[in-house]
Amino acid sequence: MKRRSFLSGGLVTLATPMLAQMDLWAGISDAAQGLDQCRALLIRQSGQTVLSEVFRGPGIARAVPIKSVSKTIVAALTGAALDRGEIASVDATLGEVAPRLIPASAVSRVSDITIANLVTMQAGLERTSGANYGGWVNSSNWVANALNRPFVAEPGARMLYSTGSFHILGAVLAEVSGQSLLTLARRRLGQPLGIEIPAWTRDPQGRYLGGNEMALTLEAMARFGEMYRLNGQFGGTQVLSSDWVARSFERRTQSFFSGLDYGYGWFLGQGAGVSYALARGYGGQIICVAPEAEMTLALTSDPTRPARSGGYFGDLQRLIEQRILPLAMTQIS
Repeated sequence: MKRRSFLSGGLVTLATPMLAQMDLWAGISDAAQGLDQCRALLIRQSGQTVLSEVFRGPGIARAVPIKSVSKTIVAALTGAALDRGEIASVDATLGEVAPRLIPASAVSRVSDITIANLVTMQAGLERTSGANYGGWVNSSNWVANALNRPFVAEPGARMLYSTGSFHILGAVLAEVSGQSLLTLARRRLGQPLGIEIPAWTRDPQGRYLGGNEMALTLEAMARFGEMYRLNGQFGGTQVLSSDWVARSFERRTQSFFSGLDYGYGWFLGQGAGVSYALARGYGGQIICVAPEAEMTLALTSDPTRPARSGGYFGDLQRLIEQRILPLAMTQIS
């Protein structure tokens, strides 16, 4: 059953301008509901919820799979480690910060892969995603398997979308902090944002999977996005440095699949003359942040169905660029 938080009782007492604004956002709701993979949508503008609706699937308070939006969470934890001096800079190499993770069988140049190479998926190693994903997660050591793969590009060159890069990065974060990725996520993001982060998949060595399989509620996704929109702040707490947030939204490379630019864990695009940053997960899980429009969006979809750039994800991208952002820009006072 469709539930709209902005269609609560007492509408007859609202001023006409407010009713008109709600009617505009209701049009966005109807458009999203018409996409049969879309499950729920939450939009905040200027810190206020203007749309919150579940169309189908789990209730709004239930944590759901966010798939590769997990990569953006790990990117945020990378910023937190840099802020704390656990990693000197994004130019630090694996050999410098976590030499114990490098298998003896790996080629010597693996030690020169940098934190920046991992967080932008420019490590140059053969991908573990796509057709290679099943074999990778069935291996006995996911970090060693990813680092033992051949170089198919120069580190720092083209983007090779690979969950393995983020799993290595998550292992590095655990190594330099002496805490599990789950503990880091809960302490450095969950606590200041006031959100629950359930435990998720671990590899054969007990390391939490970096880059996939996390679960969050729609509200938690929105709070994470709002923190980035507000330059790393949330509820009066500086969760991440404003410098990390700014650098995260700068173009570092480009996705071969969507054509979108990519920063530190965020896809970057434009719509209605407005720049936006996008966290994207399989099936159509999305966090979208558009600071110029004072807007944050969280959207969940059926996690069992693909969302390709030429299909459902393209539909979502058009909804954001052609409908949501133009409307948001008209609502800024």
